[in-house]
Amino acid sequence: MLVYSPNCTTRLTYTLDFIASVLSIQITATDDWVQFTQSPVVVKMVYGNPTTEAPYYRIQPQGILASTDIGPIDLKMAKCRQLHCFFSSENDHHGFDVLGVIFFLLSRYEEYLPHELDSYGRYAHTNSIAYQQHFLDQPLVNFFIIDWVQQLQQWYGLEGATKELPEITPSIQWIPTYDIDIAFAYHHQPLLKNIGGFFKQLLLGNWENVLERAIVYAGKAEDPFDVYGWLQLMHESFGVHPHYFFLVAQDKGQYDKNITPTTLGMRQLIWQHTRQGAIGIHPSWKSGDKHALLQQEINTLKEITQHQQPCTSSRQHYIRMQMPETYRRLISCGITDDYSMGYGSINGFRASVASPFYWFDLEKNQPTNLLLHPFCFMDANAFFEQHQTAEEAGTSLQHYHDTIKQVGGQLITVFHNHFLTQQPAWQDWRNMYERFAVKNFR
Repeated sequence: MLVYSPNCTTRLTYTLDFIASVLSIQITATDDWVQFTQSPVVVKMVYGNPTTEAPYYRIQPQGILASTDIGPIDLKMAKCRQLHCFFSSENDHHGFDVLGVIFFLLSRYEEYLPHELDSYGRYAHTNSIAYQQHFLDQPLVNFFIIDWVQQLQQWYGLEGATKELPEITPSIQWIPTYDIDIAFAYHHQPLLKNIGGFFKQLLLGNWENVLERAIVYAGKAEDPFDVYGWLQLMHESFGVHPHYFFLVAQDKGQYDKNITPTTLGMRQLIWQHTRQGAIGIHPSWKSGDKHALLQQEINTLKEITQHQQPCTSSRQHYIRMQMPETYRRLISCGITDDYSMGYGSINGFRASVASPFYWFDLEKNQPTNLLLHPFCFMDANAFFEQHQTAEEAGTSLQHYHDTIKQVGGQLITVFHNHFLTQQPAWQDWRNMYERFAVKNFR
């Protein structure tokens, strides 16, 4: 495909490169009109103002891709072919600047503008246009691309255009991911903590917990948080490849309650998972305040794994992140893939997309080599933030599966090992997760 624009800016080429990656085709941008008109390529598009030249499919730019700064933008919503959109136009063939909209959503432009913070000091999802306009549960960018391909095929004739613009077939890739914040409930915990916990529950009369602790201490039952063997069997059964993110903070605190990474049991667990799936770093809450901790924690993970895996992937603990500082720090520490693109307060598509994409540093106005893998469902969001039952969460998870399958995208789920135990309080969540996997991937 060939795109003509009098302004082949960095933002434009970034957006076209992303679309090309989704469609698995080559899209070239040029500002040479002669080259454009003489090219033998069938599918051509003009991204520019009205012209009296040959009748190519044309989209009128809103202006965001030609700009280099960051400022308020009019996001007047509209509907075009049943899709939520903005940057509308009545003077082109498409109805709205689809390239500008895609860039706005992928770059997280709105997160660079003045906004409210949530109770954890994060970008509040209520600021986002996706939440305000009720399309947070839709990978709108993927639907835009499908719609754009369909319009081009109609314009140039289905037979000729399909050779250069293959249709997206319904498919889905499930990537189950896990945040290991607290690897074990009782095993490998400090002795004083275990003793104190035992007597605390005894005084409270929590006999169920007292009995559970006693049985585990006696070696007659597995630690309830030790669900790793069950997960491994499930992954092998369904042919999926999991990704585990380990919290290895040495400096514990209110939000960093992991087992000390020097503990033999913790080291063995991490080493075991280098052979059972991909592993990555789960940067501690404190690393957001003490930036040197990030590299220390990455080094700790590398030392434990003995470099069996490169340790170049991450997901922020509590999804604590700020644009652009967090991503810049990750890049400086050698992280190449991040799985934090989602909210820690509600489920949905933070960047309105279900495909991986490279982070665009909006302040520097340049793309980076940090590949973002967006997730849309986290168990903790469903339970703590949206107050869903396991059944309601399962219905929501199925919606994300069915929607992503329509656009041929990736379903990245986030679960915690302590949500998948056989403890009475969590058995329904474990059952829900297993039913979902059996229904959709067996």
